[in-house]
Amino acid sequence: MSVLFSLRSRGDGGTGPGAGSAARLRFDGRIAGVGTASGTRVVLGHWTRTPFGSFSDVMVEEPDGHRTLLAPTRQTAGFIAGTYTFEEVRVVPVEVHVAGNRWTVRAGRLLDLSFTVGGRGALGAVLRMIPRELAARPAWSAVTDPAARLLMGVRTRGSAGGGRYEWYGAHDLHRITSARAVYRGRDLGRLAPVAPPVRFGFGSTPRTPSVVRVCTTVRLNGGEPWDPSAR
Repeated sequence: MSVLFSLRSRGDGGTGPGAGSAARLRFDGRIAGVGTASGTRVVLGHWTRTPFGSFSDVMVEEPDGHRTLLAPTRQTAGFIAGTYTFEEVRVVPVEVHVAGNRWTVRAGRLLDLSFTVGGRGALGAVLRMIPRELAARPAWSAVTDPAARLLMGVRTRGSAGGGRYEWYGAHDLHRITSARAVYRGRDLGRLAPVAPPVRFGFGSTPRTPSVVRVCTTVRLNGGEPWDPSAR
């Protein structure tokens, strides 16, 4: 069973990285971006270390621009929906299985996704040389942002929802070579570029379907309380 949230409208403004003291939350894991021939784009977050423990979530944008979040708990759904923008949020089990280069994802009864991961390529090899702890530093994301925009068409830092600010530190990248997705009972067709870019937040995923290993830092707004035990 899924739980449907009705979201209130909110502004997407935020303060710059030099603004006052606030909690910073770190998320380590992988982001997979998949485009399909139908025009629907799917972004999987597979997180191994977070303030909420390990979990996975899925963001889906349909050709008409309708954006849906599929998240496993009310807590993760609430946090993600407070950082990104969606027309619809559903709380459903999100199960991810990785066997070698084959990934399978099931999000309740709404999404079945499978994809095959290929090699790193030149960009992946360069990112792999970046130490994980360096990639996790917000200052490093500021350095890499211009190159990320030029080479991958993505941003590595920017204002998020609710006055939050976010940094992405990539330190590995593999191409996705094949995929199959069924969403709300409909086959989405063959693998395609992630185009147009998804519009959940200030950035997107690479146009070429890929799995990126990232350290993501989210700075809460200055007046936003955070209790790490509230999961």
